[in-house]
Amino acid sequence: MRGCKRCLLREAAEDDTYASVMEKVAKIPDADRVPDEVYRKRLTACASCDHLISGVCMKCGCYVEFRAAHRRMKCPDAAARRW
Repeated sequence: MRGCKRCLLREAAEDDTYASVMEKVAKIPDADRVPDEVYRKRLTACASCDHLISGVCMKCGCYVEFRAAHRRMKCPDAAARRW
């Protein structure tokens, strides 16, 4: 299977993986989760990044839907941080 460049999991037909990641996102305590607007902006930035392949950031290996939801996380691309 060929990876979908610049696709989020929800767009890459990875339904089982997406559901699993979203379950983990839902378990992030409210105090540790970013507001929905920030989450959407982060995902938009990730979606335009060359390091995103099939929902995974190739800089850190994280599923971007999870990383973007967590308040303490930041874009792992130190040379060109998007958020």
